[in-house]
Amino acid sequence: MNSLRQIIESSPSVRHLAISPTAENDQAKALAEERWDWSKVERVLVVRLRSIGDTVLITPSLFALRRFLPNAHIDILLEDWVAPVLEGSNLVNQVITIPRESRSARARIARELRANRYDVVYNLHGGTTATFLTRATGAKYRVGFAHYQYARLHNHIAPSSLEVWRRPTLHSVEQQLALIGWTGVPVTDRPATQLAVTRDAIESVGKKLRDIGLADFDANETLAVIHPAAAFDTKQWAAENFARVIDELKARSLVPIVIVSPNQKSVSESLIGQSPALLLSDLSLPEVTALASRARVFVGNDSGMAHIAAAVNAPCVVIFGSSNRNHWRPWTSQPSEIVYEELPCQPCHGYFCAEFERPECILRVPVSRVVGAIDRVLKQSEPASI
Repeated sequence: MNSLRQIIESSPSVRHLAISPTAENDQAKALAEERWDWSKVERVLVVRLRSIGDTVLITPSLFALRRFLPNAHIDILLEDWVAPVLEGSNLVNQVITIPRESRSARARIARELRANRYDVVYNLHGGTTATFLTRATGAKYRVGFAHYQYARLHNHIAPSSLEVWRRPTLHSVEQQLALIGWTGVPVTDRPATQLAVTRDAIESVGKKLRDIGLADFDANETLAVIHPAAAFDTKQWAAENFARVIDELKARSLVPIVIVSPNQKSVSESLIGQSPALLLSDLSLPEVTALASRARVFVGNDSGMAHIAAAVNAPCVVIFGSSNRNHWRPWTSQPSEIVYEELPCQPCHGYFCAEFERPECILRVPVSRVVGAIDRVLKQSEPASI
């Protein structure tokens, strides 16, 4: 049977499949010499503010640090609304949270961080708040990139991630690994994203599914998770297209489950009005992780939900619009495809479409190509016959 890499290289139609980690037996190496005596490092902080996807994509860096420093105390600073993504993770000792919209909390968080007496702090965000808090820790080694606005507040300043890796393009995961690897941590195996699936989340999402008519969640191998929403119109495929995909999934004996947040219910109602499916609109982030871990396939827009699915090894088909697909595709070695309609204006900022009356990049993606991607991913992820 051909490997995933062989399939991709031999077929131009699927070369956009995600290839990320190198072979497991490849020895990981650092990207530069060690910049201090790591044997004296006991406490490390990673600062990564912002979104769900950003948090998932930091896990390869956390894995690299934990592998390199198995006995160190490793913390991460996240915004409070996204912190549950790392619930149950053994990659960190503590998740420290900061309110998303609270300036008054910064001084309190700064005092807390300083009291923790970190030896090393990595600023993997670079924004003003993240940089201020990195400096406030008083850590002996404060690491950031040279392009940060207040780079001088770090005392170890890395060149661009492209220069560190010596490559012309990078994924977000590689960009973050660059900062870790530049300090002497082995990262060249480019680890996969990973999230913990907790027993509590499995039980709670199982109950919610039973309440809407699906029994045997634990044993079910026919679930297809659909996420039809997105942060911006330029990333949101049409609801009627997702409805047609749901019909195709049903025809393949799969059970479509649509997931949205409470404020995205209008999208799900439009979709389910055209093609009935099970709907969950009240899942916590650990419950989304648990559900995705049982999915036969995940289908959705470029979003944090897609990164969660990839991090628990769900086969994924992700529809891209305005985003930089090379930078934001799911980071996984599992069967996965991204589907897009290439236009000269891609990628763009994505807040609105500056070229057309409607965001044509996402709206022009045909259903047939998404269904074709689903079929390929399902075939590639079939259990090997004995």
